[in-house]
Amino acid sequence: MDQFTQFDGLGLAGLVRSRQVSPRELVDATIERIERLNGRLNAVVHPMYDRARHQADGDPGPGLFAGVPFLLKDLGATVAGVPSSHGSHFFDGVVPDHTTETIERLQSSGLVFVAKTNTPELGLRPVTESKRLGAARSPWDVSRTPGGSSGGSAAAVAAGMAPMASASDGGGSIRIPAACCGLFGLKPTRARTPAGPGPGEYWSGLAIEHAITRSVRDSAALLDAVSGAELGAPYEVRPPGRPFLQEVGADVGQLRVAFHWEPAFPAEVHRDCIAAVRDVASLLESLGHHVEELAPNHDQDNLAQAYIKVIAANCACTIREAEAFVGRRSEPGQWEDSTWLTAMLGRALPASEFILAQHALQIEARRLAALYRDFDVVLTPTMAAPPVPIGALDPPPLEAFGLELVARTNLSAVTRLPRAIRRVAARTLGWIPFTPVANFTGQPSMNVPLVWNEEGLPIGTMFTARFGDEAVLFRLAAQLEQARPWAERRPRLFAT
Repeated sequence: MDQFTQFDGLGLAGLVRSRQVSPRELVDATIERIERLNGRLNAVVHPMYDRARHQADGDPGPGLFAGVPFLLKDLGATVAGVPSSHGSHFFDGVVPDHTTETIERLQSSGLVFVAKTNTPELGLRPVTESKRLGAARSPWDVSRTPGGSSGGSAAAVAAGMAPMASASDGGGSIRIPAACCGLFGLKPTRARTPAGPGPGEYWSGLAIEHAITRSVRDSAALLDAVSGAELGAPYEVRPPGRPFLQEVGADVGQLRVAFHWEPAFPAEVHRDCIAAVRDVASLLESLGHHVEELAPNHDQDNLAQAYIKVIAANCACTIREAEAFVGRRSEPGQWEDSTWLTAMLGRALPASEFILAQHALQIEARRLAALYRDFDVVLTPTMAAPPVPIGALDPPPLEAFGLELVARTNLSAVTRLPRAIRRVAARTLGWIPFTPVANFTGQPSMNVPLVWNEEGLPIGTMFTARFGDEAVLFRLAAQLEQARPWAERRPRLFAT
């Protein structure tokens, strides 16, 4: 079973079909690795071991991933009868009575759900640190974050606990942890994967579910398993011309690639991230692609304010919906201060300001579509800096005290976004000024792990394609995976 980590999800499924290994053996191996490594990583927060063993002892079925272990993010990925904390104490003791459509489709593919993974409260932070679940840590360096909000999933996959795990992305929460942990992470086109049975979209269409994987083909096959129209959805994206898995290894041709490292929000971009883009641009040229630098000239301050307003309004809505689901009103102190402050800002926003913020993001999406009309993909850094130490995005003690005072007393000063809250927002968005663009444009976007810095930390590079064109991303990613393989790179803390 030490060979477990040499296979991706499709590889393990092949072993199950050929009876070289049983689903129960794979599940037991996954559990053993979680138990051995999780004390140092805090990647897994809710075991589902008995359920997984029971499923593994049955008929694996005909699904593409029949018998393969899989981990679920403890946010959004709802399974009936399994607690879901969303990273918050507010949901303690609450057990959902339904399974979401995405999870139903994953189950139909034959995956065996073994455990749920760490996430920050409501997925609001780009690091996986919460009072409810504690900090998840990177297997590359346990003093550093694995990113967020799907950081538990990324840390677990990077450490070899499982070959893949579910993730969701409203501002980069698939691509950020994939970048921090040296993994492949694709955010699909808006509406490519289902949001049901709840609202037709989350975070005003910014958020979508998919997965973090080690291999490109696993990501493609998982997207084939879950994508497609769902009953009652407000809209749907045009279906692909053929299965995404068939794009992996297909001829990519000569692509026109634009590249830059200009952030969409105010930020200073680290030299390692700039060097990574230059390096990958040279790699693309060596593969025969046309590569051209093209600056987007973002209106950074206005975009940052618009994005914050949309997130804040949605945070206020999420708390209202959580109260209705749990059956009780919430008070300051039942949520983390940063969550409560964000919701306070959202509640204070006039409806017209929220719509204006949405329009600002939509107008920028149209401008960018026209700017990159003649290019197949756009290459940027995934992050503005390498993975940060645990706690690096927390406010300093005096600032934290002021924020706590505002949150606990419900002071109306928060409605004017005082300087302390501006600093918190700037500190967060300054680390992730690239990923949210594809969330408000709705385009597919992927982190590809091609570069590591002198400290041995992964430095992500991100490719974004036209709306609806995941196919070109999978073809390009497969070419890059072959040109510069990453699957055999092992972090300091690994299953074997």
